Amino acid sequence: MDITLVRGDITRQRVDAIVNAANSSLMGGGGVDGAIHRHGGPEIIEECRKLRASRYGSGLPTGQAVATTAGRLPARWVIHTVGPVHSPFEDRSELLASCYRESLRVAESLGAETVAFPAIGTGIFGWPLPEGARVAVEAVRGWAAEASPSLVEVRFVLFDAGAYGVFEAAL
Repeated sequence: MDITLVRGDITRQRVDAIVNAANSSLMGGGGVDGAIHRHGGPEIIEECRKLRASRYGSGLPTGQAVATTAGRLPARWVIHTVGPVHSPFEDRSELLASCYRESLRVAESLGAETVAFPAIGTGIFGWPLPEGARVAVEAVRGWAAEASPSLVEVRFVLFDAGAYGVFEAAL
């Protein structure tokens, strides 16, 4: 499995699955979540509503992942995962790592070969970018070593040169 870096817009990635840094309501929000819902269209929110009604009435738990259609995005699926809010008072890195592992588990169960991740948690949830990058890279590498995945490529899509550089150093 290759781990690659791309500087760009995650909503334009031609991959099997795009990972959404969602909020627990699954109803869209700001940042990556808002962009995925805007560009993907109403099909995504409709499936999220059905998931809320059938399985996640109180919201998707932090560190878990679930898939929906990708709507009008150039992907087959969107995998929604809820990152933990960073805390200077407790180590929540295992929950952040779980977002990556669970998203990869869902991707593999769907038969995806290519997956694109944003830098989960490093926006409004407050994770320092170097720490978030380290957790992301370690989680993906660890999952690949243990799971014997059928995934061909895991791509980190970073919006700017600074984030790209931080992830490049982590790799």
